[in-house]
Amino acid sequence: MAHPKRKHSKARTSQRRAKYYSSLKKPDTMECPTCGNTKMLHRACPSCGHYRGRQIVEREEF
Repeated sequence: MAHPKRKHSKARTSQRRAKYYSSLKKPDTMECPTCGNTKMLHRACPSCGHYRGRQIVEREEF
């Protein structure tokens, strides 16, 4: 197995990580047709519990 001849500097490591983390995108969101709050795609709405027009998760009023 190949081994590195020299240790990578902290700056070089940080630059590599910064390039990766800046390339990440936020997940796509949409407006819930039932309550109008923002929710992630293909997931039940965290505020009302609906998904594709059906009540999936029972929400308790606080």
